[in-house]
Amino acid sequence: MSAATIRRGGATSRKGKRKSPGRSLKRRSRVDRFLAGLPFSDVTLHKIGTWAIMLLIAASLGGLSWFMGLPGIAHQEFSDLARKAGFEVKKVEVRGIERMDELPVYAIALGQHERSMPSVDLEKLRSDLMKLGWVEDARVSRRLPDTLVIDIVERKPVAVWQNKGKLSLVDVRGTVLQPVDLSSMPDLPLVVGPNANMHTAALNTLMAAAPALKPMLAGATWVGNRRWDLRFQTGETLSLPEGSGEASAALVNFARMDGVNRLLGRGIVRFDMRDPDKFVLRLPQTQDAMAVKSKDEAVTPENLADGEG
Repeated sequence: MSAATIRRGGATSRKGKRKSPGRSLKRRSRVDRFLAGLPFSDVTLHKIGTWAIMLLIAASLGGLSWFMGLPGIAHQEFSDLARKAGFEVKKVEVRGIERMDELPVYAIALGQHERSMPSVDLEKLRSDLMKLGWVEDARVSRRLPDTLVIDIVERKPVAVWQNKGKLSLVDVRGTVLQPVDLSSMPDLPLVVGPNANMHTAALNTLMAAAPALKPMLAGATWVGNRRWDLRFQTGETLSLPEGSGEASAALVNFARMDGVNRLLGRGIVRFDMRDPDKFVLRLPQTQDAMAVKSKDEAVTPENLADGEG
């Protein structure tokens, strides 16, 4: 009885061991079915697996090389080989310069650490050139085997800015180009006062409203960071109101009156148009102001001579 039991148990144990291969075969068949469902042949799958392994190895080697500093060494070797082959910066050709000093451009181009032509960082070189006040734009290119070509677009000076006792050339955007010596003042309008340089474009727009007066402008003072006092070559000062529209209208009205009655050059010290309803003139003899209602009464030579209004 016990022996039969043992045999049945053994049989049961053997049956249990036979189920494992069945489950393994079932799992393999699922993998096979998945692979069979892919739109690739066995050869293609083998190639994909091979490339994936190669890429993994290449990435590992690249990371190891980077960690050990091999790219830097290889770059230096490449630079040395290029120089030995004659691809080395020996000349700098600068084009487009008319007013600015060329020496800072050459200093930047030749002062860079890397002299191998293929290794010159053109973007960094351009960025350094753009820091020069005169440079509005720059383009840098290689002319193999040994020349760097630099094309400069200069800013155009439109005024001399006087601030805190210093004189500087500025462009239409107010960018400071270079200091100016009083003994060598250029023939440009003088803008005076804090932040006056930043309003040079607005001044140009204002003077464009009265083109007949623009050649006669000697300078302009930005007053209180809100309005202009214009000084003409004949010595008079014109005080304009605040606001671009109001100032433009006043200047056009002044140009009209000057065209009819020749206000400039008559020895008047100041014209004051800050009040839109009054046109105030200050004469040099008495320093008294006389006001003429611009809407109701015209300015005539007789009015100016008699000092009436």
